[in-house]
Amino acid sequence: MKLGFVTAILPELSLEQVLEFAAETGYATVEVMCWPKGKAERRYAGVTHIDAASFTARDAENIQELVRRYGVTISGLGYYPNPLVGNAKEAAVYIAHIKKVITASGMLGVNRMNTFIGRDHTKSLAENWKVFERRWPAIIRHAEKNKVKVGIENCPMYFSNDEWPGGKNIGSSPANWRTMFGKIPSRYFGLNYDPSHMVWQQMDYLKPLRDFKDKLFHVHAKDVRVDRHRLNEVGIMATPLEYHAPKLPGLGDIDWGHFFSVLSDSGYDGPVCVEVEDRAYEGSLERRKASLIQAHKFLSSYIVNQ
Repeated sequence: MKLGFVTAILPELSLEQVLEFAAETGYATVEVMCWPKGKAERRYAGVTHIDAASFTARDAENIQELVRRYGVTISGLGYYPNPLVGNAKEAAVYIAHIKKVITASGMLGVNRMNTFIGRDHTKSLAENWKVFERRWPAIIRHAEKNKVKVGIENCPMYFSNDEWPGGKNIGSSPANWRTMFGKIPSRYFGLNYDPSHMVWQQMDYLKPLRDFKDKLFHVHAKDVRVDRHRLNEVGIMATPLEYHAPKLPGLGDIDWGHFFSVLSDSGYDGPVCVEVEDRAYEGSLERRKASLIQAHKFLSSYIVNQ
């Protein structure tokens, strides 16, 4: 396995500065954010460390040189929009850029791209599957053509009132994974697995490591603390941020020793990237850097970078 981090938490830095910091801290890899340049739509979005919109062979050569210089690899290219949004024109923009990020990943030799399935949160699951069947097969065909594995993060994208009641990503549960992989049975279609999202959904975060071991393309390391006293007050029908908080690895409810024990038994030997969404560390760039240093110290006891 290789220990890395998601670059979204360092938006002020250039890609070279991110790689330099990663090397200094001891990280072996980074998942690089590739949002289109422009205003962010939500927290942790809109970060562009690689511009895939106009990516060229020269860009690929320059980035590969940076990777060699700092000895830090790229675990995958990340872009997390909502391809199943109800507005078809809006969805077409997202899908076009997903394909560009896939193309850039293939040109770089990274061969991994991470994203969301998406969801129209105002529609039923059955209605969303119909849209999935129209929009997603072409994305995966493009990935197959470029030999790029697409990893779907399992975040339900249900945190705030504008995402109520269904959330904005149907790729959030084992039942839905079975459906989406059944509808598109491709070896280039898998998971970017984040155990924290299982915890606050009251689900077993270890079982997917066994049941979907052949679909684990990429892993996020994020912890979560479920505040039971708040949950007892507001109930599970409340928006989840009312009763849980994303935390750095080691500061929440996940047993990381048990997690890595099962993950290694599954045969997984890919990247594990820290995703910082812990608001206690967001006050400044230095605090966010410190959070990555702290996470590295904690997780390096479980991962020997290879």
